[in-house]
Amino acid sequence: MGALQAPGVIEWMVGVPDQVFLSDVHEQKPLIHGGGDVDRFDALLTLDRLNDRLAEMDLREGMVEMTNARSPVDRSDYVANGVVDRVALARGYRNGATLVVNQLQHSDKRLADFCRALEQALSCHIQTNIYLTPPGEQGFRTHYDSHDVFVLQVEGEKTWRLYDEPAASPYRGEKFRSGEHAAGEASHSFVLRKGDCAYIPRGYFHDAANLGDGPSLHITVGLIVRTWADLMLEAVSEVCLQDRAFRKALPYDYARPDFDPARLQPVFDALVERLSGAIAPANAWETISEAFIRSREPDIADAIARNRADDGTIYVARPAFTRISDLGDGVRVLGPGSDFRFGRAPVGLVRRILSGEPFRLADLDHPEAADVVERLTTAGLVHRQAGERAAPWGPGRAPGPPADRRAGGAND
Repeated sequence: MGALQAPGVIEWMVGVPDQVFLSDVHEQKPLIHGGGDVDRFDALLTLDRLNDRLAEMDLREGMVEMTNARSPVDRSDYVANGVVDRVALARGYRNGATLVVNQLQHSDKRLADFCRALEQALSCHIQTNIYLTPPGEQGFRTHYDSHDVFVLQVEGEKTWRLYDEPAASPYRGEKFRSGEHAAGEASHSFVLRKGDCAYIPRGYFHDAANLGDGPSLHITVGLIVRTWADLMLEAVSEVCLQDRAFRKALPYDYARPDFDPARLQPVFDALVERLSGAIAPANAWETISEAFIRSREPDIADAIARNRADDGTIYVARPAFTRISDLGDGVRVLGPGSDFRFGRAPVGLVRRILSGEPFRLADLDHPEAADVVERLTTAGLVHRQAGERAAPWGPGRAPGPPADRRAGGAND
């Protein structure tokens, strides 16, 4: 594996060290973090920047939504022929609708870099949805999400309520359906102000309203995870590819109304026994993890215009998931959006380049070094060290004031 270099991104959001969050909070309980640097999330987004993005982007259907808890908004009110009407957005917001900008990380590099860093901390897909709510309004009624979220309050404030009797770790397809799911009593009530953050595990019923005098702007960071169920299903699939007994047809009459399902039990039990002796996580893990790595968005900043290697430049691997394999007759490098081979470069050279330690071509002392560096730069895995903007969560970031950390208990 190449080096991952994004420590501290969770602590930057929620005020506890990354490992403490992962061991004591993640998927277990909500956490509310307040009292820190009020301007820290300006590094990701501001109200002015959002306004500029909405003015300059080619807004297509699905990129921006409008919602209002007290008065439903129809998409046809602001979308025509697949194009979002900007004036209709402004009018709807003035009339009380919340604007929801979906997946803004796909067109905003600051958010994209942030998502990549968080992906490295959590090994899951990260998405950002932006919510701009007018004063005194509420975008959604009480509901739960089928994925964990971090809520980063960028501007203004919002009053939140969480409820007991959560839907325990709902699967991705178990979306909230009004009338079928009911919340219990409110267990947490808190206000997120500019610079505050909340973590809400999936399945917790919640609602939020802007009770302040100004607009509320927050980023909802969604964690789209792969589960043990995904690993198990992939592992079963691997066994089925090897054992033809699992691929035989069901009884010819299984769909008839008089079919007795008890007839399935003996064969089913025999297959379960065969499965228990053959199923293993390794191949399934490799399939799932490689698919995840390949599906990440590569960071190709400077990769087009500045991908020629030269002796005077200091290079360093970008923080990214990579997998390096020595194939005997070459080296395979799997990374975000890429999967390629080096036929002549030794595996030690490739590992050195992707180690995360800065280097010059002369440090590598190998005739293939320039070619490897250029190809990895083009793939977005290596970049020139000079001129990179420091991440706000990285080493050397300015510490904020002491934070108020509240986790778990009722009425926080």
